[in-house]
Amino acid sequence: MPQVSPDMTTMTNIIIDSSATETSIRHDKPAHQTPSSKEVCLFLSEYAVTLLACGATCIRLEKNINRMAHAFGKRAEVTIMPRHIHMTVCEDGADDIFTSIATVKGAPISFSLNTKLSQLSWNVKDNGIPLQEAKKRFREIASSDTENQWLTLLLASLANASFCGIFGGDAIAMAIVFVATATGFNLKQVLVGKGMDVRAVFFICAFVSSVIGATDFLFPSGGTPSIAVGTSVLYLVPGIPFLNSFSDLLYRHYICAFSRFTDAVVLTGCLSMGLCLGMWAMRVGMF
Repeated sequence: MPQVSPDMTTMTNIIIDSSATETSIRHDKPAHQTPSSKEVCLFLSEYAVTLLACGATCIRLEKNINRMAHAFGKRAEVTIMPRHIHMTVCEDGADDIFTSIATVKGAPISFSLNTKLSQLSWNVKDNGIPLQEAKKRFREIASSDTENQWLTLLLASLANASFCGIFGGDAIAMAIVFVATATGFNLKQVLVGKGMDVRAVFFICAFVSSVIGATDFLFPSGGTPSIAVGTSVLYLVPGIPFLNSFSDLLYRHYICAFSRFTDAVVLTGCLSMGLCLGMWAMRVGMF
């Protein structure tokens, strides 16, 4: 039987101890797992429909989706329709692919939500936020996006009264427009909260605001009653859909551009009918 020298025994022990140490260290490090295409696709689909519903343009949606997909190690192909978003997520060089179709639900336009969701996409890209953390933050943002309705009401009324002053209205006309806007905007908040069709809401609110705006004709106290009537419904003008349709047109999202432009035209028509009915009820001349 061969003799084993003490030096060899010591060397063997050192090698074994070193290997055990390396193994222990290797197991203590958590392995980073790339999320599956299904997980990424379902998250990005929910994110996309929320972003589109709150008033984002198609080009912003595309950039945000692609930014997060690349951060998760995936590639996303998105088809944006007015009421649906078709999304396919895959991983280059692998058979991992998943397709989802999500429905865009009606929601009020929110610049705050739009901004926070865009910031989330940058955080995912720049800070390497994992998918589960991104989901958590997304749900927190979507559920916490609440505005102070009374502050919004006050600011909208002051802004519309300022428009009256810009167009040449006197102090009396501005005061009337402030009251007309506050009444109509508050009615809009209530009716939208009850789930009424937005077209009917625009018609009713335009009628109410124009009736209040025409009181300067019945009780002459100012010198610009016509300006008060004309500016009493400006808060209902669908400026965001018009602007978004133009942006989508520039980036060749023609279907969404036409859809948004059509929605804006329909809402403008409802506003005009309510205004005309209010002026007719108050026996105010059309011009």
